[in-house]
Amino acid sequence: MLADLKTAVIVLDVSTKNQVATSISYIYFYNNPIIKTIYLMINITFTEVKLFVIRCSINQAIQIININYIIIIMNLIHAAKRIFDSLVYSYQIQTFIISRELREFLRKYQHNSIKF
Repeated sequence: MLADLKTAVIVLDVSTKNQVATSISYIYFYNNPIIKTIYLMINITFTEVKLFVIRCSINQAIQIININYIIIIMNLIHAAKRIFDSLVYSYQIQTFIISRELREFLRKYQHNSIKF
């Protein structure tokens, strides 16, 4: 599936040092890097950074024409699980936006899918 013309692979990494969070997101399409995004953030929690990076990367991937599959490779799986948690908590705004974007992507074509 990685060589499939309809698959976008997102690779994410987040780290913090001295209260500065750095995140790097790579999006590959047909095994070629097409988008590289670097964010530097201060005064933000680590979970907020993770959710922000997931949100931005998904948003960029679904903008690619004819994408049916999104694969996200990350070390942030516990943050990704929060996306599907319907309980009220301080990160609910981020997870709501991510859920809405994913719902639109999945409804677009019946074969669309995403894997973490």
